[in-house]
Amino acid sequence: MQRRLLLLLMLFINSTAWGSDFDVDNDGVVAPLTDGLLVLRHFFGFTGTALTEGALGANASNTTAELIQAHINDRQERFDLDGDGLHQPLTDGLLLLRLLFGFTGEALTQGALGDNANRRTSDSILEHIESELNISLVKLEKYADQTRPSYIGKDNTSASNPITDAGATLGRVLFYDTRLSRTDSISCSACHQQALAFSDQNTASIGINGTTERHSMRLINTRFSDETRFFWDERATSLEAQTTQPIQDHIEMGFSGTDGDPSLADLIDKLATIERYPLLFAMAFGDSAITEPRLQSAFAQFIRSIESFDAPYDVGRANHRDNQDFDNFTAAENRGKRLFMAPPNDGGAGCAGCHRPPEFDIDPNTRNNGVIAAISGGIDLTNTRSPTLRDLVNPAGVPNGGLMHNGAFESLEAVVEHYNRIPEDNNQLDQRLRRPGGGRQNLNFSDAQKADLVDFLKTLTGSTVYTDSRWSNPFAL
Repeated sequence: MQRRLLLLLMLFINSTAWGSDFDVDNDGVVAPLTDGLLVLRHFFGFTGTALTEGALGANASNTTAELIQAHINDRQERFDLDGDGLHQPLTDGLLLLRLLFGFTGEALTQGALGDNANRRTSDSILEHIESELNISLVKLEKYADQTRPSYIGKDNTSASNPITDAGATLGRVLFYDTRLSRTDSISCSACHQQALAFSDQNTASIGINGTTERHSMRLINTRFSDETRFFWDERATSLEAQTTQPIQDHIEMGFSGTDGDPSLADLIDKLATIERYPLLFAMAFGDSAITEPRLQSAFAQFIRSIESFDAPYDVGRANHRDNQDFDNFTAAENRGKRLFMAPPNDGGAGCAGCHRPPEFDIDPNTRNNGVIAAISGGIDLTNTRSPTLRDLVNPAGVPNGGLMHNGAFESLEAVVEHYNRIPEDNNQLDQRLRRPGGGRQNLNFSDAQKADLVDFLKTLTGSTVYTDSRWSNPFAL
């Protein structure tokens, strides 16, 4: 009931800016006394007779427009407008119409269908409202209250930007909308594809004016990390700050405000003319204003909502600690897990020192890992960030694009070999990759040990995240 009344409120608040998407009866005119009542009739099954019934119950305490308006302003998440403790379409819903449009009982009895209307069934009306997006605005996907294992404790969600269903829904639409690029051809999802754990098969992602300097980072479990800085070089101080930088990049999406590009302000003006966005922003934030902080908040909510905790590792970890063998693992996977967890001075690889289980997030104090070649040539020593090690490969064991900031490694075997023997030194190499005396790490692992490590890394891959509709393209009808 609340969600339906919320949708009605958002539709009516934006009635003066309605376009063809909300000409529900398709008569060429958007009018609250026709289209508005059709929506009301469809959602609540109202008939002409039902619309003449009284709006205030015997126990109502909010009985004036001022009291009702104050109630909406103070408690926008609740729409018990008449204060009787119930959410009822025949009282609260009609009060909403009366408040917003000054309707009287007599006005509510006027006919809802014009002479030229050709949408006359509730099915055709609903199809029209939701035809552009593969999203139900009446029953939003669940992003805010996802279940996760009890052993997952890290969370970098900003206290000022908690995940909400409406906010993450808006973020999802923005994430997949190509109109956020200057040429209407590139969306965030072009470089962060669900089928690839939200990464890219290309070593350098393709923007509207060339290719990126680094490989696109996977977005799996971005929320579950102590690291609060983003990009490979950590130049963004928060996920929120990171999200609009690609949009404002001349090469990537082209709203840079330089080199002849329009600015982000121009993008905001552009979004305001797209009928879905005033409604979606109002649902997420309480009014239809579109601003950069709101763009960042919605993007961050959607990205933080992308979770993967159904890997074989999670099945074992649910019943055992990391220092115990997992019943569901093969002998090789358990050997690989022990190598991953143990430090080099105890016969292990020391991986867990930087990539910390059970989230397998990167230690914020990590420096570079010895992979220093830039995609375009030359040396790049500034890469100190890493995504989680979860979903390095897909459920079939195929890598989700190239690995490392330059996409240089095409297999887990190549990654393990790099850490087995760090090939090059540099003055910013993480100290955990050095040995007493300052030399580079040389583990001297056997081929069997390296294979065991690879087998363990594959157990960190889930399955649901690759197909879950919550994170899919809403424009793919």
